[in-house]
Amino acid sequence: MKYQCGKVGRVFVVRFEDGDDVLGGLAEMASREGIAAAAFHLVGGMKRGRFVVGPEQEELPPVPVWREFDTSHEILGFGTIFRHGEQPKIHFHGAFGKKDAVRVGCLREASEAFLVVEAVVQEIVGVTARREMDHESGMVLLTI
Repeated sequence: MKYQCGKVGRVFVVRFEDGDDVLGGLAEMASREGIAAAAFHLVGGMKRGRFVVGPEQEELPPVPVWREFDTSHEILGFGTIFRHGEQPKIHFHGAFGKKDAVRVGCLREASEAFLVVEAVVQEIVGVTARREMDHESGMVLLTI
């Protein structure tokens, strides 16, 4: 285990409106505001999303299992923002529910808001954590 201690910097309250790209919008805001590290929560509705629900098998490099939805779903989740090179890279895990069905996964693509999605983004200052390519897994992972 590796860790660093930082402090909460600025706090942003973000409203995504119907049709907005949530993941893209978070990355754009982080870039515009010069955010190098942050944690965030999302709550609201999405009408489209493509997410990973785990690897096919527990081996490296992992082969992702993809799922998607293209109708309105309630969402709730937590994510982080760290730089990969000079660009912010979003990592978000959430629950996506419709009626009595709930799925959980890592949202990676097609993050389209339905009606409204609210985000609270807490900047983390005083850390040097970043995302870097991990050659064993073939993924861009957190490095401390």
